[in-house]
Amino acid sequence: MEENNRTEIASLGEFGLIERLTAEMPLVNKSSCKGVGDDAAVMHYGDKATLVTTDLLLEGVHFDLTYVPLAHLGYKAAIVNFSDIYAMNGTPRQITVSLGVSKRFSVEDMEQLYAGIRMACANYNVDIVGGDTTSSMTGLTISITCIGEADDNKIVYRNGAKENDLICVSGDLGAAYMGLQLLEREKVAFAGQTDFTPEFGGKEYLLERQLKPEARRDIIEALDKAGIVPTAMMDISDGLSSELLHICKQSNAGCRVYEERIPIDYQTAIMAEELNMNLVTAALNGGEDYELLFTVPLTMHDAVSAIPGVKVIGHITAPSLGSYLLTRDGNEILLRAQGWNSLNE
Repeated sequence: MEENNRTEIASLGEFGLIERLTAEMPLVNKSSCKGVGDDAAVMHYGDKATLVTTDLLLEGVHFDLTYVPLAHLGYKAAIVNFSDIYAMNGTPRQITVSLGVSKRFSVEDMEQLYAGIRMACANYNVDIVGGDTTSSMTGLTISITCIGEADDNKIVYRNGAKENDLICVSGDLGAAYMGLQLLEREKVAFAGQTDFTPEFGGKEYLLERQLKPEARRDIIEALDKAGIVPTAMMDISDGLSSELLHICKQSNAGCRVYEERIPIDYQTAIMAEELNMNLVTAALNGGEDYELLFTVPLTMHDAVSAIPGVKVIGHITAPSLGSYLLTRDGNEILLRAQGWNSLNE
């Protein structure tokens, strides 16, 4: 923020900041009985199962404010939690937002962050019902907990894949990773320059996939309309290979995935060529796509193939057959979990 348009957070205090960020925040769900302003939020779901997930984002580990606008960061921080609930075949209803903030940030900065969070909540009909704030010595920390609901008989876990089930994915893969590589390339080019214009022309889709992802509520709704309850499901946050191996391990199964069937956008392919990177490796291991990976019985082939944006990319096998990628030239390559792992950074 400009220095002449900056309000120090200390001038409001913790409760003043919370009041300012959460003012005029109506509750849109009947299950939200009590939101921000008490010791705890109160929710009631009747005969629904309650789903809870949480994500912790650390500056310098999960995001770089050199090129990530605070509003986009807030939007993405909320979306990644919604995606986890959808990956259980549920519906997100409420979130709590906790922030660790250093003195480098102003009230206006936090309002930008919250604007993104609030936009995501408005788009997905989710209520902000609480949270916490504290000082930070290491930059910005964001912790969001999301609470959702689902019918008991429709919750989908990772451990239900069966031999001969079809492996399906939504959307396309690798674009978010290529968007990150593009941003990192321009950050390096920017270093030390006073007059710099990044080269983003024709790469808007990649930037959007990295900076403003969307949760696939539409796919969950389409599956429900088609009468399909997946046997196993995850969202692709750490990379297709890592997520698929999670499903195989927890389902005690193997798999075969076909390289030629992995959906990849044209801009992703062009960017990989520019950077001299292996396109399939990016799609398998890049992560942050927030697409849905799921399995369905073989008998559902026609029904699931008819859903726009869903592609069958392989099938589940017996565990003794292992987990492999079948390349375009007919070779089998052992799948390895080489996706994002923050603890290795």
